[in-house]
Amino acid sequence: MTANPVRGRPPDEQRILRSASRRIAIQITALFASALVVLGVIAAVFVLKDQHRSADHQLRQAVADQDAATDPPSGIVVYQRTPDGRIVASPDLRGRPLSPGDLESVQAGGPPITREIHAEHREYLVRTDRRGDATVQAAMELSQQGDERDRLLVALAIAGAFGLVLAGLLGWLIARRAIAPLGLALARQQRFVADASHELRTPLTQVHTRAQMIAQRLHRMPEAGPVTDDADRLVAGTRQLGEIIDEMLMAAQLRAEPARMQPVDLNAVARDAADAERERAESAGVALDVRQSDQPVLVNGVPSGLRRVVASLLDNALGHIESGGTVSVEVTRSGTEVRLIVADTGVGLGDVDPESLFERFARGSHGSGRRYGIGLALVREVVMAHGGTISAGSSEAGGAAFTVVLPAAAADPADKTGRA
Repeated sequence: MTANPVRGRPPDEQRILRSASRRIAIQITALFASALVVLGVIAAVFVLKDQHRSADHQLRQAVADQDAATDPPSGIVVYQRTPDGRIVASPDLRGRPLSPGDLESVQAGGPPITREIHAEHREYLVRTDRRGDATVQAAMELSQQGDERDRLLVALAIAGAFGLVLAGLLGWLIARRAIAPLGLALARQQRFVADASHELRTPLTQVHTRAQMIAQRLHRMPEAGPVTDDADRLVAGTRQLGEIIDEMLMAAQLRAEPARMQPVDLNAVARDAADAERERAESAGVALDVRQSDQPVLVNGVPSGLRRVVASLLDNALGHIESGGTVSVEVTRSGTEVRLIVADTGVGLGDVDPESLFERFARGSHGSGRRYGIGLALVREVVMAHGGTISAGSSEAGGAAFTVVLPAAAADPADKTGRA
């Protein structure tokens, strides 16, 4: 039995795999259903044409048979008129033709006529033709053919219903088997990212530390000159590379361990993240304003992931603002939702599509501190893994504002703050 490739995966991957499975199942079911409809229509048309051809053949034989009027075949009645006015008719006709107009037309020299008519509350297929000097009209009641046609349609409908059920089950089974390699590929990708990030982090940390030591020594040597600037750029580059690896590892961990969710006080997370950036903000001449209530605002989440969300949004804001500006962090709760807004008075989004900012390795058109990377893309992944949404827009001061909406969590008596 094939293992379920969706169960036990993070919500975003579950949505992807389920969507792919659903599309495959629907397409396969639609394909089988279309084939069944086409086959049913072909079968119905073939049977109806065969019935009409058989009835027309029997009527032709009845017209050609001289004894048909007195001894007609089963289900057929015959009316015959000779040139001298003598009439021979089947008993059911009571000496009257079913279609007098056709009889007169053919008797006057017109071509043979075959058509369906309604007479005496019944449907007939009637053929009027000449046999020698006599004019003959043979008719077949279509009620038997109608019964056969109704039985055929009912049988096709029942077979179609069972076929659709079978097609749905088959589509579901094929879809499960089809997305299994996709689930395996996603799992391997996650393991690779996690393993690679973990293996790279230690040597990169060592390189960053040694770069810092070299930069410190060069700063104590006035004659070092331009080499000091190169060392500072090396420190900044290794720090940025380390942040990228940490983000990749964080993304892999959030996908692999969604069950680590616990009540987290978003107020405390926002306050701690702002405190960590306060020195940087002050050195850049930027005011950092934190607006929150005194009471804990709890959400279910991973503390490290939520810290990364707030830290990345603050880093993005500080990288797009000039000296004298303000960055604000606001946490509010409304009903079952918790809202985190990080806004600034910087250059804003410009003409950039807000949705494109959350693509991996995207870069804004303004700002000097923004680096290439997966910062905002990771923020969206973390927020989505927590069942929330994130959007970008303009702040009231004309800068940028990022709004995160997360489901609120009930207060946990055992953990008043929700801090890790």
